[in-house]
Amino acid sequence: MNIRRGYLVLGLVLILGAVSVTQGYERYTGGQYQSRSEVIAKNGMAATSHPLATEIAVDILKKGGNAVDAAIAANAALGLMEPTGSGIGGDLFAIVWDAKKKILSGLNSSGRSPKSLTLDEFRRLGHEYVPERGPLSVSVPGAVAGWFELHDKFGRLPMSDLLQPAIDYANNGFPVTEVIAYSWERNAEILGKFDGFAETFMPGGKVPVKGQVFKNPRLAKTYSIIASKGRDGFYKGDVAKTIAAYMKRQGGYLTAADLATHDAQWIEPVSTDYRGYTLWELPPNVQGIAALQILNLLEPYNLSKMGYGSADYLHVFTEAKKIVYEDRAKYYADMRFVDVPVAGLISKSYAKERGKLIDMTRAAKSYPSGDPLGAAAIEHGDTIYLTTADADGNMVSLIQSNYMGMGSGMTPDDLGFILQNRGALFALEKDHANVFEPGKRPFHTIIPAFVTKDGAPHMSFGVMGGAYQPQGHAQILINVIDFGMNLQNAGDAPRMRHYGTSQPTGQLMTDGGTLNLENGFTDSVVDELKNRGHTVIVGEGFFGGYQAIKKDTEAGTYIGASESRKDGHAAGY
Repeated sequence: MNIRRGYLVLGLVLILGAVSVTQGYERYTGGQYQSRSEVIAKNGMAATSHPLATEIAVDILKKGGNAVDAAIAANAALGLMEPTGSGIGGDLFAIVWDAKKKILSGLNSSGRSPKSLTLDEFRRLGHEYVPERGPLSVSVPGAVAGWFELHDKFGRLPMSDLLQPAIDYANNGFPVTEVIAYSWERNAEILGKFDGFAETFMPGGKVPVKGQVFKNPRLAKTYSIIASKGRDGFYKGDVAKTIAAYMKRQGGYLTAADLATHDAQWIEPVSTDYRGYTLWELPPNVQGIAALQILNLLEPYNLSKMGYGSADYLHVFTEAKKIVYEDRAKYYADMRFVDVPVAGLISKSYAKERGKLIDMTRAAKSYPSGDPLGAAAIEHGDTIYLTTADADGNMVSLIQSNYMGMGSGMTPDDLGFILQNRGALFALEKDHANVFEPGKRPFHTIIPAFVTKDGAPHMSFGVMGGAYQPQGHAQILINVIDFGMNLQNAGDAPRMRHYGTSQPTGQLMTDGGTLNLENGFTDSVVDELKNRGHTVIVGEGFFGGYQAIKKDTEAGTYIGASESRKDGHAAGY
């Protein structure tokens, strides 16, 4: 009896030992903060923020589709299943590893401001900043054009095959997941007042709750038009006319002509080397180079010796972020309109000069922006990031968003989606690099990332969360490279997020901002950070999301990880 009881106790210990640390127990394998195992597969992999979207992506791979096909299919599904962070009313960016050519290609499919809207009109209306919601915040949605650019260059299966799973779920319904249900309710409190929102997203006048089956036949119809008529089915014809007519009724400026002239742009990713690894990001109008600048500032420091979660590490990371975000506020903008000194901003020599500003004993209240020309509010955002990989070695890093939650609230008649509010990221100061101009792309927060090592693909990854994203990119890489964490542990470890820095919309930091820490950092570290002058908040706030796929060339496998703070997972075959 005692022996049986002993085995029972041992079994309970082993079971409880595998529970995530958030429940007060540590796993008996993996890192200290790891919530679950990495996913390992040989033939293909997908990691998304919704289980059904991941399943769709893997199914596409099994049917002979490649990584791009899987990414498009998953993105379409997320636009239906996670409307709180994505949809065809928003924009899209991607980095693709072409295994045959052994090169990276970057795609910018962000939309431009309405050509009939002017800075003088904002002033006439009395706005100091672009309104966060409503018709004035709307820019051209770029996601659909991004799908077709990706498909035209890399796709293998017909677009109709890629959209059909999402069409079927939109018609037949899918159960709403926990985190998405929570966010849906929060968004509805703000957006429910706008015409068309409740008809599509509040069936019976109520927000769908966790586990409730939700249908969106309006979106199914729009997807079917796109599947049969291509990009012109969205940017021209009845869909475009419906959007334009709705916007006119709402007092907006987006027209059918704005939609018809939208184009996506293939661009060269830019990079920096960090301890033998190369991080690739897209150049402005996105904020990707901020991650490169942060890493350049931190490379001279022995972070591994400081230790994960130490006061020294959190302090120097925060100060580096604050310095970089001053440049982000001043310089990052649409490069078709302004000359952004990208090469200077991401150079090691510029980082060396800027790094002299950091005082390891004291948090700065403010920093000046730099002068990289001689060198070689925005704090909130809901986004989806996904990554896919196929048996041929192709990998896709894709990010897509409506910006603030479900976007502007503008929900065009019977089309089943909401238009983004990316226009809220313009400045309204005349001489600002990111000042509103007709036909201009706003500063953008969403950024895909890719890591190579010795010229070969190493890791496709991204995080979600508005202005947090460059901070998140840098933290993930530091967790992996400096602190030796595996792919899942790197995402599960408690995060820091600094906010309150100067912004590309014109706001200036004068008080040092706020350092937001997840639960998991010690009280002594928090006290030390406060002693150095940081304003610290613990256990409150939004810390983004994360997906990643690593290529293990030696083993011939992919390793996947997914955000434990959200609903999704990684899967392969």
